[in-house]
Amino acid sequence: MSKCEQCIVRQFNSLKHLSKEELVRMSACKTTKIIKKGEVLFEEGEHLNGVFCIKDGVCKVSKMSENGRNQIISLVQKGNIIGERSLVSEEISNLKAVALNDMEVCFIPKEEIIRDLEKNNAFTMSVLKDMATSLKSADNLIVDMAQKTVKQRLAETLLHLHSKFDTDSEGNINIQLSREDIANIIGTATESAIRLLSEFKKNKIIEFKGKEIKILDEAALDKIIHGF
Repeated sequence: MSKCEQCIVRQFNSLKHLSKEELVRMSACKTTKIIKKGEVLFEEGEHLNGVFCIKDGVCKVSKMSENGRNQIISLVQKGNIIGERSLVSEEISNLKAVALNDMEVCFIPKEEIIRDLEKNNAFTMSVLKDMATSLKSADNLIVDMAQKTVKQRLAETLLHLHSKFDTDSEGNINIQLSREDIANIIGTATESAIRLLSEFKKNKIIEFKGKEIKILDEAALDKIIHGF
């Protein structure tokens, strides 16, 4: 098991503000877990007794609507911490996290995080900034759902995925999502997502094989987003 003070992943999140002494203490009480592709990290309605630091892999974070549709709120990758909002508010989680590929995560108990939040101002401010960023993203999602067409949301999502996950050696976006996942990101039926992806492919804006998607014309996607 790696030690927190020696882990490079912490440089990408709020844990970088902890002192060596705090990291050594955290390392002694954290547990490392392997989460297989498709397995649940935590459920909506679950009491989270700590936070998860993602050491490797990607998970989708979603919320179930009243009509039973799953809305993917975000894709969280290596270097991020999840679960801190429920921890600070002391409420049950209103989101669900599922591994998109095999993950390695470190679980840090609630008591340890609360202790550091109470004593380390830099750490506390960093956590609050991360939570504010998440809220801003949620605000943007609400506006997009209300004001943008499904086609615009798909174009925006493809560019966002390209920017966030980069591409592999063959130019494919470096994250594989099912058509259902894409539909749940843009807030539409799976059949609609499939139809629009096929339309983009026909117009030579993208190409795909299975779950692998390559963007051929970023400018065309940008025009769709802005209604041109």
